[in-house]
Amino acid sequence: MTNESKPNMHEAEHGGHDEVSAPEQKPISGARALVGVALVLLVAAGLAGYGLISRRHADTVLAEHTTEMAPPSVIAAIPRQGAPVDTYVLPGNVTAFTDSPIYARTSGYLTKWYFDIGARVNKGALLAEISTPELDRQLEQAESDLNTAEANANIAHIQADRYTGLVQSDAVSKQDTDTFVNQAAATAAAVKSAQANVQRLKELQSFERVYAPFDGVVTARPIDTGQLIDAGAAKELFHMQAIQTLRVYANVPQVYSGNIKRGGRIDLTFAEYAGKVFQGTLVRTADSIDPVSRTLLVEIDVDNRGGELLPGSLAQVHFKSPVSSPTFVVPAAALIFRREGLRLGTVVDGNKAHLVPVVIGEDDGANVQIVSGLSSGDRVIQDPPDSLIEGEKVYVESPGAQGNAGGK
Repeated sequence: MTNESKPNMHEAEHGGHDEVSAPEQKPISGARALVGVALVLLVAAGLAGYGLISRRHADTVLAEHTTEMAPPSVIAAIPRQGAPVDTYVLPGNVTAFTDSPIYARTSGYLTKWYFDIGARVNKGALLAEISTPELDRQLEQAESDLNTAEANANIAHIQADRYTGLVQSDAVSKQDTDTFVNQAAATAAAVKSAQANVQRLKELQSFERVYAPFDGVVTARPIDTGQLIDAGAAKELFHMQAIQTLRVYANVPQVYSGNIKRGGRIDLTFAEYAGKVFQGTLVRTADSIDPVSRTLLVEIDVDNRGGELLPGSLAQVHFKSPVSSPTFVVPAAALIFRREGLRLGTVVDGNKAHLVPVVIGEDDGANVQIVSGLSSGDRVIQDPPDSLIEGEKVYVESPGAQGNAGGK
């Protein structure tokens, strides 16, 4: 006998392995399930509400910040008032009082010239001599023709006088007398014609010698000895300028034309004479506004007997005129160029932009004089944005007069 115990029937049926049974679970009640779902929904709703509130707050802050930053930031300042006497400088063209090219009036060959460029000559000085052999022969022929005409006229006059005396005694016919009388008149006319031709050739012969037409300086001599000279304006012999008095021409803007008076003293400065002021006299104006440039052409005469100034140079013409209405000085950067004209941006009602049309006077590049459009107390936007429009709200960074516009 053995002590081995026999497996029971249950183990034999399941292959000899013990089967562990699952613990028995109790079912969840309906009330507890509802409470759990409610808690989950409540937490989800809280999170969603918090997110909405956060986003709304962020949107509100962004909107407020955007509203605050939407107006452009500008600097506004009160412009500096201009001087009671308006001084403006314009460029002036300096020319000789008389400027003339010298041409030959007769044809021939240049035999000699007497003055070169830079020479100062007096009126009537001999400048050059021209040899005219053809003209000399023509004059000799004309003088011979004159002698012939005078001889024919003398014979005709004698015959006419003889027939006039004989016709009274019926010794000759009236018809023959009239013929000789008319012949005498025709030959007398021929004499006058020959005399005029001789005089014309003598005057042409006198142009063999070229004289200075006025006191001045020779500025050009494009001819030389031996050159063929043709009468007319094909080629000049000399060029002369009278520089004892110089003319200075300037174009005055229309806005200042009413203050231009003849006889006024005008200051002139030149780059080659730094610090020196020349005095000129305004002698005449064009009395007409140029429709293209809207300027008035004026002439200023300046004494140049010392010969310091040269024709063709550039002068700075200093004009002075009393100001009828207050003027203001603003930076050139404050100007707004629009299709309808120049504008300046000003600040009104504390934070609104107002574009005013203006008329400018003197402009030195950095600052501009405003002669019309501004009034005392206006706050000018110093560097306005290009997109600035009428009535737009602006943010003034420096309200009031924080430093005058226009500099010192």
